[in-house]
Amino acid sequence: MDISDVLTRLRDFTDERDWAQFHTPRNLVLALVGEVGELAELVQWRTDDEVRALARTAEGREALSDELADVFTYLVSVADAVGIDLDEAVHAKITKNAAKYPPELSRGSNAKYTELGTRDAQPS
Repeated sequence: MDISDVLTRLRDFTDERDWAQFHTPRNLVLALVGEVGELAELVQWRTDDEVRALARTAEGREALSDELADVFTYLVSVADAVGIDLDEAVHAKITKNAAKYPPELSRGSNAKYTELGTRDAQPS
């Protein structure tokens, strides 16, 4: 996926409707939170197996796809509104996390990076 292509399409969509006036960072973050809530609603009270089964039905797959797309597009829009290159930010964060969670200390563990290598860290 090319995030720049997605961003261009989102900007065009917004411009065609004169919605940029409403797409402030705060409003976009709140819209993102709302969409995350709608995604959460689809999986709430279901087991992981039930969620996977939902994704295998046409109706469930469409509902999950729609909500994931809404979350992603608002996330891209928030980053754009505050001038953050999301592609660059994601790669930088993966690099930071790789340093925080070296495989020799974190493999099979759900401990936070500050707890890795301590006696109290519990494997997952």
